Amino acid sequence: MLEASDLVFLLPPYHRHFGKRLVKTPKLYFVDVGLACWLLGIRDAGVLALHPLRGALFETLVVSEFVKLRLHAGRPTDLYFWRDNNGLEADLLFEREGRLQTVEIKSGRTVTPDYIRAGQRSTRFAADEASQPWLVYGGEESFERSGVRVLGWRDVARQRE
Repeated sequence: MLEASDLVFLLPPYHRHFGKRLVKTPKLYFVDVGLACWLLGIRDAGVLALHPLRGALFETLVVSEFVKLRLHAGRPTDLYFWRDNNGLEADLLFEREGRLQTVEIKSGRTVTPDYIRAGQRSTRFAADEASQPWLVYGGEESFERSGVRVLGWRDVARQRE
C-alpha cells in the first residue's frame, strides 16, 4: 500500500551475472525524507546531526533524488543496489551509456580517504563494465579524486545521464 501510494520506493538488487553470493532482498526507502524523520521523532536539524540513522536518512535523500530525476525525465526508475555476502557493495547502481554507474553515498561533510576507497571498491565486481565511480557526500563541493567523481549532495539534482 505504501509503495502503491508512492510513499516508499523499493530498490531492487542488481544480480546480472556477478555471482550467486548476493544479497537479493530489496531495500526500502521513503520518497519523502521529511516524513521519515517525522516518524522517527526527529523534529529539528540539531537532533538529526547526532541521530544514529543520519547516514541511512542521507542515503534515502540521495536515492529519492535519483528516482525523481529519472521520473521527471520520463525515464524508468531502473535503479539498483549491489551487495555480496563479503560486504562489497554499491549503494546505488544504474546503467549509463552502456556501462554500469556505481554510486557510493556517505553523509559526512568532509571527504575522507575511507570514502574514496569505498567509491573505488564499489566498481570491483563490474570490472570492465563499470564507469568512473561516483561518491555523493554531505558536503557542498564537487571534484575528482583518485579516479572517483565526488559530488556534493546538492549537485545530485544537476546530474544528466
